[in-house]
Amino acid sequence: MITHEQLISCAEKYGTPLFVYDGSLMLERYFDLFKFIPHPRLKIHYALKANYNPALLTLLRDAGAGIDAVSPAEVQLALRLGFAPDRIVYTANNMTDAEFDRVMKTGVIINIGSLSRLRKTAKNYPGTKLCLRFNPDVCDGDNEKTMTGGDLTKFGILLDAVEEVKEIVRAGNLHIVGLHEHTGSGLQHAESVLQSMRNLMAIATKENFPELEFLDFGGGFKVPYRPDESRIDYVAMGKAITELFDSFCDAYGKELIMRFEPGKYLSAECGTLITEVNTIKHNRTRTIAGCNSGFPQLIRPVLYDAYHHIVNLSNPDGAPHIYDVCGNICETGDRFAEQRELPEIREYDLLAIENAGAYCYSMGSVYNLRPMPAEVVMVDGKVFSINRAQSDDELIASVLARVTMEGKL
Repeated sequence: MITHEQLISCAEKYGTPLFVYDGSLMLERYFDLFKFIPHPRLKIHYALKANYNPALLTLLRDAGAGIDAVSPAEVQLALRLGFAPDRIVYTANNMTDAEFDRVMKTGVIINIGSLSRLRKTAKNYPGTKLCLRFNPDVCDGDNEKTMTGGDLTKFGILLDAVEEVKEIVRAGNLHIVGLHEHTGSGLQHAESVLQSMRNLMAIATKENFPELEFLDFGGGFKVPYRPDESRIDYVAMGKAITELFDSFCDAYGKELIMRFEPGKYLSAECGTLITEVNTIKHNRTRTIAGCNSGFPQLIRPVLYDAYHHIVNLSNPDGAPHIYDVCGNICETGDRFAEQRELPEIREYDLLAIENAGAYCYSMGSVYNLRPMPAEVVMVDGKVFSINRAQSDDELIASVLARVTMEGKL
C-alpha cells in the first residue's frame, strides 16, 4: 500500500491536484478474483471505462486480463496497448452504424444488446460470430443510475424475446458464441449475482444457442468506500458461482468459459486524488474548506451522492471539526464532502480523497476550462509512470485547434 508519506512526496514533486494509483494493489485485486472464484476456465475482462490510464492497462495486459470496451476509441486504445482482439469484447449500447462497422474491421467480438442492432447485423454481416447481451431482470447496485437490469434500464434484450432472437439469428446465419448480462455497479446483494446468472442460464440451452463458447456475467463487484463498511464475503460468493456454473456446463454438455467484467473492483481502491486547501471560509452555519480541485476531476459525490473518505495528510492529528470540503468550480454542488468531521484543516493542507481509482479521472472533463491533473502510477512503492497534467496554454490551444471559422478568428 502507498503510504501517506509517499503521497505527500508525490504531491511535492508533481504538484496538485494529483491522482496517484497503486498498481500493485490493482494487480492484487485482479488475482484475488481467481482465488475467490476457483474455476479453471475463468476469464477476467477489465471494464476499461473505469480507468483508462495506459500504465494500469499495461499491468493488467501482462497479468493476462482481457478488456471490456464500450466505444471504438476504447477498442483502439486496447489494441494499441497490445491486447489481442480475442481478449477484447465490445459492449456498446445505442451504437451507430459507423461505429459498428469500425469495430467489425478489428476482429473484436461485438456484444449486441438490442433487437434493432441484431437485425441490422443479420442483414449487413451474415455469418458473423457474436455475443448477445440480455437484460437479467434483476435490479441491484449502489445507485439507481448505475442499475442495469430490470424494466427501467436501456440495456440488454429482454429474456422473453429469445424466440424472436432465434428467428433473426437463423435468418442471418449468425453464430452466437457468447451470452452476456450485467446487473449493476456496486452490487449490494450476493444473491443478485446468482439470480442474474440463473436467469441467463435459463435461456442458454443447446436448443436456443447450440454454439456457445462462453457466458459473461458482467461486473459490478462492490468495494467498501466508507472506513466502517464491511467487505463482501467473496469467498462464499465465488464458491456458489463456481458450483452454479459447473452445474450449467454439465446440463449444456460442454465446458464453457466463464467471464466477468469488473472495473471498480480492480481500480477503485488503488487510486487517491490529492488536493490542496487554499481557502478556509466560516459562513453562519458552515465551515468551508476550499480546494484546488473540483467535480470535473472527481464527479461521483455530485453525480451519485457517493461517499469518498478524506484524509488530512498535513495535519492528521489535528482537533476534529466539521467541514464542507468544496472544489473550485462555479457551482454550489461542487462538494467532495458535506458536514464531514476531519482533523483541523488549515490553508495549504493536503487532503487525500480515497477510492479515486474508478470512474473519477475517466469521467473527468475540462469544465470551467480547468485542465485535468497529472496521474502517477506506483508499483512496489516506486514511480512506474507519469501522465503529466495539461497546462492552461495547451488546453486553450487544443480548443482553438479544432475550430474552423469562415471569418477571421
